[in-house]
Amino acid sequence: MPRFSVIVPAFRVQAYLHACLDSVLAQSFKDHEIIVVDDCSPDACGPIADEYARRDPRVTALHLPRNTGLGPARNAGMDRASGDYLIFLDGDDTLLPDALQTIADRIDATGEPDVLMYDYARTYWTGRSVRNVLGALLDETGPARFRLADRPELLRLLMVVWNKAYRRAFVEAEGFAFPPGYYEDTPWTYPVLMSAGSIAVLDAVCVSYRQRRRGNILSTTSEKHLDVFDQYDRVFAFIDSRPELAPWRPVIFRRMLDHFSALYASRSRLPSHSRAAFFRRATASCRRHHTPGTPVPRRARLRHGLLRLGARRTYRALSGAQRLGGRLRTGAAAVRRAVRGAALRAHYRIQSRLPLRTRDAVFTARGGAYAGSPAAIEAKVRELAPGMRTAWICRPADAHTVPTGTRHLAPGTFAHGAALARSAYLVNDGSFDRQLVKRRGQIVLQTHEGTPLRTVGTDLLDRPAAARGTDFEELLRAVDTWDYSLSANPHSTLVRERAYPSAYTTLEYGSPRNDVYHRTGPAEVARLRETLGVPEGTTALLYAPVPRDYRRVQRPALDLERLLRMLGPRFVVLARTPLPADPARRAPHPRIIDVSAHRSVETLALASDALITDYASLMFDYANLDRPVVLHLPDIEAYEASRGTYFDITAFPPGVVVRSQDELVDVLTTDHWRGSHAAQLRAAFRARFCPYDDGFAAERVVRRVFLGETDGLPLPVPYAARRTPAAALPAQDGAGAAVRG
Repeated sequence: MPRFSVIVPAFRVQAYLHACLDSVLAQSFKDHEIIVVDDCSPDACGPIADEYARRDPRVTALHLPRNTGLGPARNAGMDRASGDYLIFLDGDDTLLPDALQTIADRIDATGEPDVLMYDYARTYWTGRSVRNVLGALLDETGPARFRLADRPELLRLLMVVWNKAYRRAFVEAEGFAFPPGYYEDTPWTYPVLMSAGSIAVLDAVCVSYRQRRRGNILSTTSEKHLDVFDQYDRVFAFIDSRPELAPWRPVIFRRMLDHFSALYASRSRLPSHSRAAFFRRATASCRRHHTPGTPVPRRARLRHGLLRLGARRTYRALSGAQRLGGRLRTGAAAVRRAVRGAALRAHYRIQSRLPLRTRDAVFTARGGAYAGSPAAIEAKVRELAPGMRTAWICRPADAHTVPTGTRHLAPGTFAHGAALARSAYLVNDGSFDRQLVKRRGQIVLQTHEGTPLRTVGTDLLDRPAAARGTDFEELLRAVDTWDYSLSANPHSTLVRERAYPSAYTTLEYGSPRNDVYHRTGPAEVARLRETLGVPEGTTALLYAPVPRDYRRVQRPALDLERLLRMLGPRFVVLARTPLPADPARRAPHPRIIDVSAHRSVETLALASDALITDYASLMFDYANLDRPVVLHLPDIEAYEASRGTYFDITAFPPGVVVRSQDELVDVLTTDHWRGSHAAQLRAAFRARFCPYDDGFAAERVVRRVFLGETDGLPLPVPYAARRTPAAALPAQDGAGAAVRG
């Protein structure tokens, strides 16, 4: 007897059925059967089911002689099921990887409940996936098993059949079956939950609920949507047949009114000639099943009252007034934005005619938070030029990152416009507001974000996937405002002078944001690790991949949980990924520390023992730490074709290169990642790309740009004398290569 019977009704889903069945057969948990019910589908669903049944003995293909609908098709599948638990999966949906294992583990952990409820994510035709907004209701804290009366809020979840696993013996003992017609889930789900002797929840996404552009049954315009009245009649008949369920009548009544209101408001479901009939039947159902006693939100009370009274014209007028009010509010907000925008532009033009403030400097960085090279330069300005007044542009949410004594400027404010118009110095690693018109006497310093491996600037002109609608005219207009372009190495200088052509001066002084690597001692590193939650005695791997330009939807290149299972307990991962939080993970892995929102990548680098990345410029900065770097490049051909790189990173890497997760595991478990060969690669890489990163880059910039000094700038410290977080800070000896400027 298998653990699970996965029942898949199939009707006109030939384009999706392969993916559905593959998602089940690919599960790591293998103790299951699949029953595909071909509901007399006119397309290729039947042959597809037969093909899978021939290939895998766990698959059974059932062919119904006539089309019966989802409910009876599921009943036919249940009649053939032999598993301990029933799982229903629509033919156009899929299970997430490891979903069955996760469900099985939770069933075992909760003592085999009658019903296990789990979560889902809506997957759109664009590839975007969005977790159920009410997923927090599946919180696993509290008693492992309970009755619905203990957690009635679970009725707020989508009342469908496919986000639950049902103990087959419970279903058979209660005689549950699906009725025909639309909304067949309603008279199944409510009775099942109300009758269940034990319910458990699983806070994990197990189902990918496909949102089709066209063809979804419940989104089609049809009179069959009137089946909803019969379905609720069945629910109330079930309640009436069991007196102990009477307390649920007011709850279900309120849910029914909400459902009717939502259906009536959806103009895509009901044909126009059926709307009056729908309203009449809704009123009749309300009067027939009227059971007060459940609180109703104030916004819904009037709609519910009109529905019960049958006041369709008043209901329509109310709905029209609400829509009109929404449009008026939207229009008024647009007018307010336009007026404010015009006022801000006028204010900027007025400020631009006033004298420059020669002691004012404005800084900002991509992302807004106080970080990167602009932050390092701002701090050094306050140290070496105390008479300067500095300000930092960021959103109010990032204002707490700005040091005391540095003014905070919120974008889109009058103070922000005045600062851009009148400050003598403007420093950024990205771009300023498009309204900026550089004035005579203003100095603009572009610090950039690291060393370029990936194609940048005008070199993206022939790479549309990577350019993503870049306005190259606006880009060049911004470049023409630059007075200085900061460069970390000769490679960066050559690339950027071609990719950002203009008349600025390149300052090959190193990267100020890397100064911290040469000025941080072991005690501070230990404190940073403790702050991030890195357990003492573990090896912390910083995982920092970049987004893929050739993918509309980003996908993880590494299964970090599997990686840690293979590596063992002495490893932890600091995960800094371009992906949204994984909706399938019910709880954070204890050895995966999500640092994606951390504002300072320098802190993360200092706290880690090694870097795993792919094409990120972080590898060039990280080389300053003389710590191992592993490049995981599973898609280098595709990445090269879409984004392009300035040199073959596999021919001149900062460390070991792997092409797959299995290779990565092998490298990390055999210590190849930190062996002598890796050290030689790292040393050569550092010599080429970090010639001026010695802890004094910010000082060189401030003395040249803000203090006007051209002689006596700190010369690069020789490699042998440079300090890492484990060594003492060397004295400045004046030796080293000349500094370009």
